[in-house]
Amino acid sequence: MNALSVVIIAKNEAAAIAECIKSAAGLADEVVVLDSGSSDGTPAICAAHGARVLETDWPGFGPQKQRAVDAAASDWVLCLDADERLTAELRESIAAALANPRFFGYRFARSNRFLGRYLRHGEGYPDWSLRLFDRRVARWSNDRVHEKVLCEAPVGTLAGDLLHESAESLEAYLAKQNRYTTLAADAAIEAGKMPSAASLVLSPLVRFVKFYFIRRGFCDGVPGLVHIALGCFNSFMKYAKIRERWCAKR
Repeated sequence: MNALSVVIIAKNEAAAIAECIKSAAGLADEVVVLDSGSSDGTPAICAAHGARVLETDWPGFGPQKQRAVDAAASDWVLCLDADERLTAELRESIAAALANPRFFGYRFARSNRFLGRYLRHGEGYPDWSLRLFDRRVARWSNDRVHEKVLCEAPVGTLAGDLLHESAESLEAYLAKQNRYTTLAADAAIEAGKMPSAASLVLSPLVRFVKFYFIRRGFCDGVPGLVHIALGCFNSFMKYAKIRERWCAKR
């Protein structure tokens, strides 16, 4: 089987990261944690579970994840967030793929936990995530938020779910989304993008129809409704913040 490095970026993830590392035990040849100033003992917890811990500043999600990939010892890397877990089925799929790779990258479904429920429809599932790849032909984008893996070769799909075990409160979730929409607006301004006034209304509306009705988000009950409604609001706020910044430049 090809050697595998599991890479994780972290800051103040003491409550979650141990379970993330343990879910990759026996699969990874090494675990690399790139920490950016934790004050809750995260580095010590990671080291106690056998991870190689590196310290760095914070340049944004895309650049930080690429730094972690660059620090890996193996060409094949599996990128995880501190609050994610590998299911047994996904572990088996990854091991089989590494034993005889048919592609240079693999995606798999991510199941997001929201308001105490794993979402299985709408915007929260399958949430396809390309996280296993040969770093010689793939890398993370430079986006500071909403980063993605850019792969120069075709990618395959693996069976099994990646569990996103977010246990944050709704208040914390809203605060995080507020930061994300600000970063997205700043990136749009840097790229010279200016959305039309219609985008403020049409983007959230189209998003709701797509995820709540077409993607059957209603099957996830109240958590599904709240998750999609907040996603629509985030879309509205991103465009509103972009227009705010354009107006400030006049």
